[in-house]
Amino acid sequence: MNVGKTLFAQIMEFVPWTSFGRIVDRYSGNAGVRRMTCAEQFRVMAFAQLTWRESLRDIEVTLGANVTKLYAMGLRHRIHRSTLADANESRDWRIWADVAALLIRRARKLYSDTDLVGLDLKNTVYALDATTIDLCLSLFHWAPFRKAKGAVKLHTLLDLRGAIPAFIHISDGKMHEVNVLDFLPIEAGAFYVMDRGYLDFTRLYRLHQMGGFFVTRAKANTNARRIYSSPVDRATGLVCDQTIALNGFYATQHYPDYLRRIRFNDAQSGKTLILLTNNFALPPLTIAALYKNRWQVELFFKWIK
Repeated sequence: MNVGKTLFAQIMEFVPWTSFGRIVDRYSGNAGVRRMTCAEQFRVMAFAQLTWRESLRDIEVTLGANVTKLYAMGLRHRIHRSTLADANESRDWRIWADVAALLIRRARKLYSDTDLVGLDLKNTVYALDATTIDLCLSLFHWAPFRKAKGAVKLHTLLDLRGAIPAFIHISDGKMHEVNVLDFLPIEAGAFYVMDRGYLDFTRLYRLHQMGGFFVTRAKANTNARRIYSSPVDRATGLVCDQTIALNGFYATQHYPDYLRRIRFNDAQSGKTLILLTNNFALPPLTIAALYKNRWQVELFFKWIK
């Protein structure tokens, strides 16, 4: 007979319950609660996530089949789907946002020394992208997307060391990706790798002024002139490494400084990448490798969906 702790109880020991309690008290999460506290709600939803439960009824039936183990899991009573539904609907969402932020900060520390694929870089590297999640418009009327379709857009800043989201913003499906740059937290010295959908020189210049580095792709209609060309080894796939300045009155107002343009032939995909960055210190192959590491955010979205 096993007299030790269950595997689930051992996992729950990693949750910082003291900090969790302070967050709950901050928003009066347990005020007026009789049956299911915030801690019990967290345990139930964590169990549902870890065991791939698909509905409230599924959670209720699974836990009901293991009544003798509920106390060892930190649950005082049998779980009823109506009680869980009420808790999910009525609890302040800021409790879970703060708990998630707390756990993310702790998880990122565990991967702070992880090496990135093909890179010898100590700076923090983020990948920024967004994905659309379809919703039923009759249930989520606040998330219009098309005439008869609802959706939300998940804007994610992914720390590539550990593939852990450092920032997430959920908007309706109509919000353009580039708008998230207006309130994105910028960390001086960090790299922000993004696709050309985020190519807005006004916003990128603001990022540049705040001490961050960006790596993105140029659009076909980007109008710029070459200032200087650095020598490159074409055998590595590099075509050019140039210092450029934007042309046009408004473009020079939006981004008055020089940019670095790197053209690279990717042997794996057969595509030619034209990259723009405000970092002039790293080797051009490192800049190309930074952009190629952006695929991790696509894997994150695939896992989320």
